[in-house]
Amino acid sequence: MQASSLIKVIIIAYLMGSIPFGFYMGKFYGIDVRKKGSGNIGFTNVWRLTGPFPALIVLFFDAGKGWLSVYFGYITGGEKLALAGAIFALIGHLFPLFLNFKGGKGVATGFGICLFLDPVMTGIALILFLIVVYFTRYVSLGSITAALTVTTLSILFNLNIYYKFIIIPASIAVIIMHRENIKRILNGTENKIGKKEV
Repeated sequence: MQASSLIKVIIIAYLMGSIPFGFYMGKFYGIDVRKKGSGNIGFTNVWRLTGPFPALIVLFFDAGKGWLSVYFGYITGGEKLALAGAIFALIGHLFPLFLNFKGGKGVATGFGICLFLDPVMTGIALILFLIVVYFTRYVSLGSITAALTVTTLSILFNLNIYYKFIIIPASIAVIIMHRENIKRILNGTENKIGKKEV
């Protein structure tokens, strides 16, 4: 693995991860999503502030930048550089260059990363995510469930060791980023999806 290839993947993955699609979507609707709702740039807050269709577009592009970053790493230098692409895409989303290093919670970008690494495992996590959100209306709880699912499955099954190195810490990072949501769920003040903010 050449150092130049590694540096190229790190830079491109970080810059792709840094693109704040939720922020730009909010701006398109005349809203600074960082100052309304939960203040997060992710698709859930965009959903609350603008509706489901713009949020789904944000979800698609946030997931896409994760998938593309891993793909770029893989075609550049195989599994090791795929790992680098995944790590720095997620870092870019959590700490984006273009928003003073204050980003989202990594769910959609993590989904795109996992979708490349293991589509079956990701599909199982997605199904559980949808079930939890359907019955509770808490996207945050669904996200935490999905993170726990991919962590558990990556440990139980014979997943590539390089990919475990990103899936497990990335899932832990997603859960940590939801620590305030966990507190609100426990005290009954967490916002439910479908309730549009004004």
